[in-house]
Amino acid sequence: MSTPAPPALTQPHLNVWRPEEGRFRRFEKSVVLGEGDALWDRAAADVLLWRVKTRSGFEVHPSLVPAAVGARPTIVAGWGGVRILEPVEVVAVVEEADRVGFAYRTLPGHPVAGEEAFLVRRVDGRVEFTIRSLTRPAASGVWRALFPLLLVAQLVARWRYLRALR
Repeated sequence: MSTPAPPALTQPHLNVWRPEEGRFRRFEKSVVLGEGDALWDRAAADVLLWRVKTRSGFEVHPSLVPAAVGARPTIVAGWGGVRILEPVEVVAVVEEADRVGFAYRTLPGHPVAGEEAFLVRRVDGRVEFTIRSLTRPAASGVWRALFPLLLVAQLVARWRYLRALR
């Protein structure tokens, strides 16, 4: 069963993503996690429980609550003693036989504006993990001025995301 809630710009319910949104930096990357039903079951559960984020160094509150459309968890990024709140809202959840995942959009106060999706798919016996994101500077504030540095932090986070379900 899929419950996409428009406007999920990262279109987690589709195999092929063709964003029409030209105002964002677009990113999509997939990695093969391996094969087998046990891996599929674990990865599908982990993606919905925000483990991509938590295994990449973020905190998600409340913890271990599956992603649900309309949910607004508190995500906390921390480096050293600095803690940065990242307000988000889940805009789509997909739970199908061979595709599980969700998308969230950023809310005011987040360091960047945009949307991100985490998807696990079964393709010809393989289990694949995909990240999709659309990013642009925050509308205003200090984060807007720091956008070039945030892009570097985003590269590090993506590298961690792609390893989080292995």
